[in-house]
Amino acid sequence: MKLNQAVSQRLTELLVQRNMTQYQLFLRSGVPKSTINNIVHCAYDSIKLRILHELCQGLGIGLEAFFASPLFQEDNLEP
Repeated sequence: MKLNQAVSQRLTELLVQRNMTQYQLFLRSGVPKSTINNIVHCAYDSIKLRILHELCQGLGIGLEAFFASPLFQEDNLEP
């Protein structure tokens, strides 16, 4: 799996866990709705850490909690 796909899956997973829509995340994080949608649909090859940090703040978690998923284990990611 590519890193952007792992980020997309993790973000989607967290939104479902919190019963939150992309629009609600936009309101809480300030990240534009189009950016959130592009991340979810893997439209970006890479994502800025600043954007990811803002999304985490909107989700009420830290970066360490975002990356605390088997999705980000080295053997699950493509080089």
